[in-house]
Amino acid sequence: MPARGIPTGTQIVPSLLAADFVRLGREIRAVEDAGAEILHLDVMDGHFVPNITFGPPLVRSVRGATRLFLDTHLMIRDPLALMEPFARAGADLLTLHVEALGGGAASGPSAEGLEVFRRARELASDELGCLLGLSFRPVTDPLPWLRELGASCDLALIMTVEPGFGGQAFRAELLPRIAEVRRLIDERGWTCRVEVDGGVNADTAGSCARAGADLLVAGTAVFDRPDRTAAMRELETAAGVAPRPGR
Repeated sequence: MPARGIPTGTQIVPSLLAADFVRLGREIRAVEDAGAEILHLDVMDGHFVPNITFGPPLVRSVRGATRLFLDTHLMIRDPLALMEPFARAGADLLTLHVEALGGGAASGPSAEGLEVFRRARELASDELGCLLGLSFRPVTDPLPWLRELGASCDLALIMTVEPGFGGQAFRAELLPRIAEVRRLIDERGWTCRVEVDGGVNADTAGSCARAGADLLVAGTAVFDRPDRTAAMRELETAAGVAPRPGR
């Protein structure tokens, strides 16, 4: 089965990590009703980052509750070994951290890292039918990686906080990085989308969108608000998203 494409246009992407897991089904329906087209799933293994969240069984439950595009961010030590269980559970996009691919991530890709990505790309395309992205911690320069691999990536995820915990403050000094990645992708004519995750709220969403981000991941800015629809509209307005039909 061919992979589902990422929904087009600038998107506010609610992060399930900030939801109330006691009432998860209702939380998902609330952001669906608010117009979300993508749901962000933060997978943490307690090794790559100092926190543990959830695994394939919860992704399978989410998939059973919604048809939203499942943007699955693998903050795990050995992503290649776990791509298949998450894809089989219903993930539409698997985003791997370059720092978990092996060797010299901060300064650029090593031969080992390039080979791991090649295997991941083949697995995603040929066997799993899902999209594949790359994520970059604040310490890692994404440009050397993307110059090598951007043509084969469906998503470049720029972390604007250190991954591992929700609710952190946005690091504004990383805005030029978003713009650099956007410029590289546009110059090369790649279809790779640009996502930003970390501290996105009504005060920062506009800056991210103007820098060139397509997908803005928002956790507490959506799920900590009692009115999810109002929260989504506020973020869309800040990001310059035109009102969509039916809203």
